[in-house]
Amino acid sequence: MAGSFFKGCFLSLFDYKTEKYIVAKNKKVGVLYRLIQLSFIGYIIGWVFVSKKGYQETDEAIQSSIITKLKGVSVTNTTESGLLVWGPEDYVIPPQNPKVLNGHCQDDKDCEEGKMIVAGNGIMSGQCLRKDENSTGTCEIYGWCPIERIFKPQGPLLTNAENFTIYIKNFIQFPKFTFSKSNVLETTDDSFLKKCRFDPVLHPYCPIFRLGDITRRAGHNFQDMATLGGSIGIIIEWDCDLDKGYSNCHPQYHFTRLDVSVSNKTIATGFNFRHTRYFKNAAGETYRSLLKVYGIQFNVMVHGKAGKFSIIPTAINVGSGLALMGAGAFICDLILLYLMKKGNSYRERKFEVFHRSNKSTSEDNSVEDRKGDTEQDNLMLM
Repeated sequence: MAGSFFKGCFLSLFDYKTEKYIVAKNKKVGVLYRLIQLSFIGYIIGWVFVSKKGYQETDEAIQSSIITKLKGVSVTNTTESGLLVWGPEDYVIPPQNPKVLNGHCQDDKDCEEGKMIVAGNGIMSGQCLRKDENSTGTCEIYGWCPIERIFKPQGPLLTNAENFTIYIKNFIQFPKFTFSKSNVLETTDDSFLKKCRFDPVLHPYCPIFRLGDITRRAGHNFQDMATLGGSIGIIIEWDCDLDKGYSNCHPQYHFTRLDVSVSNKTIATGFNFRHTRYFKNAAGETYRSLLKVYGIQFNVMVHGKAGKFSIIPTAINVGSGLALMGAGAFICDLILLYLMKKGNSYRERKFEVFHRSNKSTSEDNSVEDRKGDTEQDNLMLM
């Protein structure tokens, strides 16, 4: 028995199964079949080809470069600094944020020479300064005197800075399609950059942005941000359909504030950094002015994707769609075979085993076979 079973399994590998079509007169299953087909057709055409452009080859490895320039002049008059004129050379400064370690000590061994200390803004000299043997001392440091004053600004210093402008020049390239473009209008008018200001409708290819407009588009007020500073993200997005030509590839700008959370409950709101200015007095002694600056930081980020027609993704998606169409017949077959009352009758007519026989036997049974086929062709399932 076991030998016959395995022999039968082995021989069944060489059986050929052909399609057999049976017309089932069942309107409910027929309507379901057509609905499934229409759903798959809508998915393939609407989502795959129209929405996702499945007929295109894409390139998301965008190569980009950014050039920025800030322009604007302001005047301040404070008791500490007096009358000062501020230009781009003065307020465009890279951030510097030093951190030091703790400096309490009991003896000189706690003050490692050359090491920085907490709240000391200097370098340890190697000596522990103590009033007496029972007291806790502090490490002597080499540093600037006086140390930084801690204060919180009550208002923005450069109140008219929202009228300053920033020039953002962006070049992008999609190497797969040897396509490149810039966010600056291609024109021979030399005065264009001197008089234009960015507007998403009127001047989408003007790379000059007013600072007040940037913060407003990010959903915040410039004067409120300027007091304690902040960080603004400028996102340039290139979504290019190269089948529509060079002129239809446009940059899209999005502005968002980066230093606040969704709930706005954070102690890290704002942006500040420290920088110094050095000078010497008449005696040749070196002094410095330590400035803690609150300002707005701009982060420019570039994203992009380009697509162009290609026969390979088109053929793959068409083939996938045709395969999905066959799922409708599979689902309806399951319903007819296992969920309908007359599923056994459908199963008997759908699956038929044809055995090879001699010529005489086939001729004798030919009339009966044709009669059986005629009865099977018009199977009605309710």
